[in-house]
Amino acid sequence: MKKLFILVMIAVLALVGCQSKESQTETNTNEQTVEKPLEKVTVVLDWTPNTNHTGLYVAKEKGYFEEQGLDVEIIQPGDAGADQLVASGQADFGVSYQESITLARTQNVPIVSIAAVIQHNTSGFASPADKNITSPKDFEGKTYGGWGSPIEQAVIETLMNTDNADINKLDIVNAGNADFFTMANQGIDFAWIYYGWTGVEAELRGENINMIYLTDYSKKLDYYTPVLATNEKMIEENPDTVKGFVAAASKGYQDAIENPEDAARILSAAAPELDQQLVLESQKWLADKYQDDAPRWGEQKLEIWANYAEWMKENGVLEGEFDPEKAFTNEFLPE
Repeated sequence: MKKLFILVMIAVLALVGCQSKESQTETNTNEQTVEKPLEKVTVVLDWTPNTNHTGLYVAKEKGYFEEQGLDVEIIQPGDAGADQLVASGQADFGVSYQESITLARTQNVPIVSIAAVIQHNTSGFASPADKNITSPKDFEGKTYGGWGSPIEQAVIETLMNTDNADINKLDIVNAGNADFFTMANQGIDFAWIYYGWTGVEAELRGENINMIYLTDYSKKLDYYTPVLATNEKMIEENPDTVKGFVAAASKGYQDAIENPEDAARILSAAAPELDQQLVLESQKWLADKYQDDAPRWGEQKLEIWANYAEWMKENGVLEGEFDPEKAFTNEFLPE
């Protein structure tokens, strides 16, 4: 009887154990199938969609944001502007520029750069080839079309000073939002462009242009433009969200580097109003410039932020205190 009792107890315990394991398995299975809802975040562009933004569209299309638990909506800035929307918390992330963040920080606007989209400044002054503007000295006696920012005149003067040219012999007019080709047809001799978009467009149009790149004349003008940005509150209260967003964006831009044709297709599908050939050629031109000589995409250097701020102070376009260490962070970039 004693042996029978022991055998029965062993059988009962074994059965209970199996049931317990089955119950635990069901619980674990149920836990695995319960999906956490995606966190909704917004990223606001600085302008209409273009190849500066491709990595964001790739990350969205390929599910990289979802992998990080994020439901990302890409929006355009409207009248308020990306920096204002990001700083006020009306958008979680945005596309910005080192120059605007530098100015904003001196006015206690809590916006922070979290990744450099392009490692080096690819902008410069473009002119139709028949204007024969091949150096800053040639700016004399010409008309420049811009958007009315004091930084424009300071940059032009910096370049002209390196060539012993007199800025007082240059006519500067506010052309508003007119594009380079419109300005050229309206008697303006040169304008400030990003070659990766407008320069490539000129190539496709068969229009010969001359380029004077800022970085050829001053190392202090090799700043980050554009960048991805957020605000201090987002960093403080939702660091995991910021980390996930940057990780996904990094993966998207890495795809654009490695396969620009596929990235161009994704951007064209998301923004069908764009010229597909322009998108493709621009994407190919930018592919090796996103990361360039940096150890990883998005990385920023303190000296770049400090040098540009110093240049701004020297040229009277920056007032107030600026702490470059608080203006950017590499904290959220993937290792």
